[in-house]
Amino acid sequence: MDELRRLFDYNRWATLRLLDALEELTAEELTRDSRSSFPSALATLVHALGAEWVWLERWKGTSPTALPDASALGSVTAVRARWQELWEDQQAFLVALDDDDATRPVSYRLFNGDSDARPLGELMRHVVNHATYHRGQLVTMLRQLGRTPPSTDYIRWLREVG
Repeated sequence: MDELRRLFDYNRWATLRLLDALEELTAEELTRDSRSSFPSALATLVHALGAEWVWLERWKGTSPTALPDASALGSVTAVRARWQELWEDQQAFLVALDDDDATRPVSYRLFNGDSDARPLGELMRHVVNHATYHRGQLVTMLRQLGRTPPSTDYIRWLREVG
């Protein structure tokens, strides 16, 4: 379980670095159509936040039927505040786990109503991988806007945290 907790520490660090960079964008840049998986940097951020929330809820035994309402998330500051709340809940969940929980099956429902079950550890790895994918998209969006994105590489995190 220690490895999984470390991955979530990395995930938070990398997301915070990207949030810092995205806060420098204008409102127009943040919502500009990027022709990516989601229409803009803000929409990509909101999706990544929502996905982490959905998975945490599933791990806790609830299967949301949709992503959370994002109407109040019109800025990086608002997304950061919501993410901070999520990270506090996520951390409380992670701290309570023991090594056996990594292989414990978690049953949940997909948005379309289908059921699935996977070991918690695999689902946790999925969440970190999913976040990395979307951070990569956000890095590309920053470059397309002429900005210099931060490095969010795992090895950079290891060098910084020791």
